[in-house]
Amino acid sequence: MTSLSDTSECPLNLPLGEKPTRTRYGVLGLLGSLAFVLYIDRVCIGQAAVAMREDLGLTKTQFGYALGAFTIAYGLFEVPTGRWGDRFGSRGVLARIVLWWSLFTALTGAVMGITSLVIVRFLFGAGEAGAYPNVARIIARWFPRGERGGAQGIVITAAQLGGAVAPLLTAFMIAGMGWRWTFVAFSLLGVAWTAAFYVFFRDNPADHPRTNAAELALIADGQVVVAEHAEHPPIPWRVILSSRNIWLLGTLQTCSSFLSYMFMGWYPSYLINGRGVSELEAGQMSSLVLLGAAIGCLGSGFVNDYLARVTRFHPARFRIYGFAGTATAAVALVISTQSENAWASSAWAAISFMAAISQQTTFWAVTTEIGGSHLGVVFGLMNSMGVPGAAVSSVFLGQFVDWMQTQGYEGREQWDPAFMVYAGVLMIGACCWLAVDATKRIPDTDMAER
Repeated sequence: MTSLSDTSECPLNLPLGEKPTRTRYGVLGLLGSLAFVLYIDRVCIGQAAVAMREDLGLTKTQFGYALGAFTIAYGLFEVPTGRWGDRFGSRGVLARIVLWWSLFTALTGAVMGITSLVIVRFLFGAGEAGAYPNVARIIARWFPRGERGGAQGIVITAAQLGGAVAPLLTAFMIAGMGWRWTFVAFSLLGVAWTAAFYVFFRDNPADHPRTNAAELALIADGQVVVAEHAEHPPIPWRVILSSRNIWLLGTLQTCSSFLSYMFMGWYPSYLINGRGVSELEAGQMSSLVLLGAAIGCLGSGFVNDYLARVTRFHPARFRIYGFAGTATAAVALVISTQSENAWASSAWAAISFMAAISQQTTFWAVTTEIGGSHLGVVFGLMNSMGVPGAAVSSVFLGQFVDWMQTQGYEGREQWDPAFMVYAGVLMIGACCWLAVDATKRIPDTDMAER
């Protein structure tokens, strides 16, 4: 694989007179719908939080523990399931992942208290783990370099659209069938997706009956070709764990997750309990915030494609791009707390989330470049390194609000000071972008041992 700093063009040797098929776009449609369903199932609990706490008699701190249980399990199982994809292919692994998380989405509707809720959400997180590492692996295998940024952007955008739909859809469904049956209904989406995916998808593009030689030649542009049944090399853990990029990108994920899990898990509660809006309005405003993230992801994907094709994605350019986006997110978040109008505050929060999550496509692009033949493991490791931020965010905000209440604060005064902490964490992530070097690829084991 050529590096990001390589300015040479990769020639395409397409068969004469044959137009490439577009099977890879069918694969992309499946990956996008996967991300859409994943985020509906992940985000819906944020909108259901108030009803669940009231029904189960939970404090905000206890509910934060349940949210944190998901993120801890998600991080623990990211690397193993990413490794399974590298070794055995993503078709069977992804099917297992989606069926598992769908089961525990349904069982969320059966919980009776804090203990069962923590257990079910932990197992739900274990089920979701590995989805994105395997998606990254599929994109790297099915798309040429010049199309990966757009493909990654579409997948992440679909995820954010699922998140944007989830609060409003959940609010309507809870009003009609209660929060328990709402979780059961959402679980059926994953079952339907698994059936469609397993029938259509193949790990190797050459094994797909709808892929012709011209599309295979196009897909092979800029890729390392590995024999389908070749033994996968051992993981060079010493090299991976000593890589500065791994720790920088992992810290970026921690900072990004710290913000995103606040929006997904707590923002509807903030609007209802802090801003005093109705549950339906909270669903609409939360959907606006997550829609902003979707817009940022989509635009950023095509920006990354432009940088890869035209400027060869020079390190200085994406460093500035990453820093500017993340710093903008911090500033917009602070402004959101100063707005008296709830809709204006949500609009600024949407800008913040849009700027922060737009950097995820750059994260995917850089990870794909440096991951090499160990992409599933490397992506899983760095994604799991975001878990401390996600877990701390989930627990921190619930405890902070409960503590502020004991100090005599009410409404927004219980919540708004915490957003300053989130802004500070974003600035740490912004500074990390300035030190990432995407030209440093993780070598295979034999190269690492020389």
